[in-house]
Amino acid sequence: MSDGPLEETARWIEEAVLGLSLCPFARVPWERERVHLALTDAPDEDGVAAALDAEIAALMDAPRSERETSLLVCTGCMADFGDFNEFLGVADALLAARGLEGVLQVASFHPAYRFRGEPEDDPAHFTNRSPYPTLHLLREESVTEAVLAHPDPDAIWQRNVVLLRGMSREALR
Repeated sequence: MSDGPLEETARWIEEAVLGLSLCPFARVPWERERVHLALTDAPDEDGVAAALDAEIAALMDAPRSERETSLLVCTGCMADFGDFNEFLGVADALLAARGLEGVLQVASFHPAYRFRGEPEDDPAHFTNRSPYPTLHLLREESVTEAVLAHPDPDAIWQRNVVLLRGMSREALR
């Protein structure tokens, strides 16, 4: 029996995000079980927006000591990276409508993630590639604390690019 989308996402977090140290800030919340994984199989953007709005509300209702961050895994639509990328404007509008600009932010991960202006086959894209289209809600307060505690946060992305470009295609999958 194969794993479902949430199990695949959890494995990606453990093997790639934590295993390769792509995000040094993720380990503590993950190990303390403060990362919430949610699934939506909504077939359209309106459904994803409703699911995201519910996740925003749930994250804001929970104390940081219980839920530091939430990832919404989308399986019903958003397979096209361009459409997914455009949806990020909707996500930001949801935060603005709730008065949460500067309180929460949305990070994005996608199986076909591609940085603008970079070659399609650049392994650096794997810094943001996930098994499914995923919207990551982060508390700005947590991000600020993590960045201030890190000796050189700007070096993280550079280190990740070097690491991923040095890996084989097979290892990246």
